[in-house]
Amino acid sequence: MRSLSTVGRIFFGIAIAAMGFLTIYNKDFPYMMLPPNHSWMNEHVVFIYVSGAILFLAGAGIVFNIKPTVVPLLLGCLLLLVFCFYFIPYQLMVSPNRMHYGDWENAAKEFGLASGAIVIAGCYRRKLFPFGTILFALTIFSFGIDHMVYGKEAMDYIPSWIPGHLFWIYFCGAALLGSSLAILLNIRRRLFAALLGGMILIWVIILHTPKAIADTLTDHNGEVSSGFLALAYCGIAFVIAGRSAKATS
Repeated sequence: MRSLSTVGRIFFGIAIAAMGFLTIYNKDFPYMMLPPNHSWMNEHVVFIYVSGAILFLAGAGIVFNIKPTVVPLLLGCLLLLVFCFYFIPYQLMVSPNRMHYGDWENAAKEFGLASGAIVIAGCYRRKLFPFGTILFALTIFSFGIDHMVYGKEAMDYIPSWIPGHLFWIYFCGAALLGSSLAILLNIRRRLFAALLGGMILIWVIILHTPKAIADTLTDHNGEVSSGFLALAYCGIAFVIAGRSAKATS
């Protein structure tokens, strides 16, 4: 179980580095990193390149465990600042669907990345680990609600060769809700975090990877970004599982 934390850290670092590369390649941020009203940034290509480089270097630093507390903590703080001072004001004051639960999904995704960076920093600074873990569990809980509320709309995301699309949407939603509550309440946390990471890894393999390969690059590599986002969440869950195993040994 302990080795899972290393695997998870590498998964998360690869995902962050990939998002940095995609930012530079597309001259735009992955869809979940900023609200849709950031088009003004496209006029400042240097800012986008610098931001992409920061993400890439932060991801590489996490993969190779360089400054293992400082790098992920700075990344987590940066992402939390974006969430608090960009996403929330946009959702509350600009978005026409502010009362629509699903309209907060991208904000939750970015928040999940922030919590993951704090979890990784918490592997070396113990007081941060419970804080990051709680934030991540709350994010996963919100995704479980998404599955339950918008199950019928999400059915087409399941590959055609898998029968019972709606069943699997609701099953995965229930798994997300259950695992997030177990992590939040510290009920066999390492087991449920490992199961959560394994489930998301399966999604990466059978759902996201085929869609990413088929992506025609007309949507700013949206499917590729989604695949790396799922890999990041898988990594966070594995870090929690491995770190919790160490804490209880």
